[in-house]
Amino acid sequence: MEREGYMRQALDLALKCLGTGDVPVGCVIVSPGGQVVGRGRNRREERQDAAAHAELEAIQEACRTLGSWRLTGCALYVTLEPCPMCAGAILNARIGEVWYGAREEKTGCCGSVLNLFAENFPYKAAVRGGLLEAECRGALQEFFRRRREI
Repeated sequence: MEREGYMRQALDLALKCLGTGDVPVGCVIVSPGGQVVGRGRNRREERQDAAAHAELEAIQEACRTLGSWRLTGCALYVTLEPCPMCAGAILNARIGEVWYGAREEKTGCCGSVLNLFAENFPYKAAVRGGLLEAECRGALQEFFRRRREI
């Protein structure tokens, strides 16, 4: 499957957030062989849990699927630039690639606020942004438009 296909899966997960009150963020993790091994979506409001981010949910599922906390060689696709907590988890899980859709100007750690992936950590991840950016940003804009109407 192409990179856009994986991001579309993440976007489908993000759109499931629209009915829950959670900011629409979705994430999938893909093994080196091209299999989706982890899926997650933002559930902070749903679970009243500050750590219930899409990336963390996907990382936990990928670890269970692969039977290891080391996700070396895996690629992570997320609709919104990871925050500091998620960037740290990505680095600790040793994920090799991060693809994100929309930039997060307030908390983004792939270059918007800072770039944790450029720091001198023992494990590196290649980071690329802007994949299906318009669609990812559109989901966020729709969420906040609906929120203002309430």
